[in-house]
Amino acid sequence: MAYQDTQNTQMTGQQTQAVETSKVLRNTYGLLAMTLLFSALTAGAAMAMGIERMNIFVFFIGAYGLMFLVHKTANSALGLLSTFAFTGFMGFTLGPILSAYLTLPNGAQLIMTALGMTGATFVGLSAVALITRKDFSFLANFLMAGAIVLILAMVAAIFLQIPALSLMVSAGFVLFASAAILYQTSEIVHRAGETNYILATITLYVSIYNLFVSLLSILGIMSSD
Repeated sequence: MAYQDTQNTQMTGQQTQAVETSKVLRNTYGLLAMTLLFSALTAGAAMAMGIERMNIFVFFIGAYGLMFLVHKTANSALGLLSTFAFTGFMGFTLGPILSAYLTLPNGAQLIMTALGMTGATFVGLSAVALITRKDFSFLANFLMAGAIVLILAMVAAIFLQIPALSLMVSAGFVLFASAAILYQTSEIVHRAGETNYILATITLYVSIYNLFVSLLSILGIMSSD
């Protein structure tokens, strides 16, 4: 009798966890879709305004400042507002990049190719984590070390202006973003630590942003543009 009660309790706990996981996934992907659409609108606004260059210091202050705000307000009603402020700003910074590529002979094709590759990669990696249910928590240390290395390499690439280094940094960001997508989706599925859909959305959004910009950079370098 006691064994049966224990089994029933475990089954009830598993069912509750499955329902909560589905809820977090649904909220995360719903908010992610809205933030991506909002970013597209702000990127279009930046292009329409004719903004040609984004100051690197403004970018870092705005991006990291707003990301800090998101983490501070993630558990409050202001969390959604700060999320859209962050993703809107990030979309706005894409405007000058897209405008620059559109001046190239095959710029539109490069943008569409990078966009398609980004979408396919995100869907594929998410499917791997959701279907196989594999625990990718072991990627946490790689992501922490990779973030530090990539930031330093990115700063070096900005000042040194070496094409080969820029290519390596972009390739590194592709791998980093892919690992982050697997890790974050796995965290939601296994309830290993991420139950806040706002923070989950931000992580996936940044991964998609980095993936798109990096693929666009690689395609531009490989096409000699």
